[in-house]
Amino acid sequence: MGRHEHYHVYVVELSRDVLCKSRFKKANPDYIPGKPCVYVGMTGLDPDVRFDKHKAGIQSNRYVQEFGLRLLPELYEVYNPMPYEAAREMEVELAIGLREEGYGVWQA
Repeated sequence: MGRHEHYHVYVVELSRDVLCKSRFKKANPDYIPGKPCVYVGMTGLDPDVRFDKHKAGIQSNRYVQEFGLRLLPELYEVYNPMPYEAAREMEVELAIGLREEGYGVWQA
């Protein structure tokens, strides 16, 4: 792994209670009931470390801090690690793809 290929995309499963938040609901008009709700992010850290930081309130997304349940590595492991620009693009592409599959998605 090269020095610059240490970025990761990651997906956090969110509690369905997040659907009570109007901003989340509005961002997901095509959500299919029963599908997972997720947060998609990118980081220069190991995804496990980043998830722990979210939950501890350190540079946290409020939906992950409040509703984050666990990482879903089966949705992202295949892509990691990668260079910064690739991770930025993959974060968006992954979020779009999951939303198209009916997931409730938040991507910061």
